[in-house]
Amino acid sequence: MRSIGMSASRPWLTGSFCSCEREVTSDQRTDASALLVAVKMMPAGRVHVYTVDDAAVLEARPGTPVVVQEDGMTAFGAIVGLAHRLNVRRMPPGDVLQRVVRLATREDVSLRSRQHQREREAFRAATLKIREHGLGMRLSHVEQAFDGSRLVFFFTADVRVDFRDLVRELAADFHARIEMRQIGVRDEAKMLGGYGTCGRPMCCTTFLCTFEPVSIKMAKQQDLTLNPAKLSGLCGRLKCCLRFELSPGAGAAHAGCGCEHGGGCMAGEASRRSCR
Repeated sequence: MRSIGMSASRPWLTGSFCSCEREVTSDQRTDASALLVAVKMMPAGRVHVYTVDDAAVLEARPGTPVVVQEDGMTAFGAIVGLAHRLNVRRMPPGDVLQRVVRLATREDVSLRSRQHQREREAFRAATLKIREHGLGMRLSHVEQAFDGSRLVFFFTADVRVDFRDLVRELAADFHARIEMRQIGVRDEAKMLGGYGTCGRPMCCTTFLCTFEPVSIKMAKQQDLTLNPAKLSGLCGRLKCCLRFELSPGAGAAHAGCGCEHGGGCMAGEASRRSCR
């Protein structure tokens, strides 16, 4: 998977959160949310919130590898930042909070490196088997659970695909539980990463939190040339920037920013300053 660099000329791309998130004061760091950290399982994945038992985790720099507890199993990820910078609405309920087990050791990092190699082998094997079976699906990514118990295959398809024979063959070859997850083309682009026609890293892999609806009307409101080749991103859909670059006065719910808040984070002078 390709790593995406940040742009120094666009400060809101330097973090892995929504551009609408605010810095907190030192007094706010003492609340319960200060015991939470944000972790990503993959460079272009979603941000997850975990509780912290070890104070050393709170002092770790962004990018530090950690081992977390997820759905009864251990998983490998990287710290993005302290979760007190997240919106309260994005914090999971207290009864389902997962926890950071520990900072990753050299053995953990070495194990994850070997798993990456196995993921590449599984990707090649699955691609060949998909061609052999003539399945109308496109494999996007393969991910192995940190405990080695399962392999998850992410794919895109235009129609429903019967992959039962494929799953049986993969399970026999890799001796692990096989999961097939169908994703959309936007999710595929976010997962793989890349650079847009503007020459910068794609917005969905840097600072966008969610995919909001984008319409051709937004391009008309900005007096852009209605050329599908110029208005489409790498995913083949309308570019997400058509929405967050739309003037807040245009009436769109999320105009002016790629945030999750209803009404957009450009509502109010303070919000305008935070998004610059």
